[in-house]
Amino acid sequence: QKIGLGSGVVALLSETDGRVVVAIGVTSDLADRISAVDIVRAVVPAIGGKGGGGRPDFAQGGGPDPSGCENAIEAARQILRETGI
Repeated sequence: QKIGLGSGVVALLSETDGRVVVAIGVTSDLADRISAVDIVRAVVPAIGGKGGGGRPDFAQGGGPDPSGCENAIEAARQILRETGI
């Protein structure tokens, strides 16, 4: 059985060995309104990162500061609110 997200944005943060990796997925119906790359670039400064990249539907980045994960999540929420998603 196939399980799908439908419409939405997924943000995954993972900490390993003191480094945080961020992966953002955006469903195709929203990719014309918000790019996963834009979300990653808004999120990674909170964890000490300086960029990130990928495609409009999937992007990733990282940083060295796990203590910033809550702020990173809030940054993702903020950009989605600003976009109206």
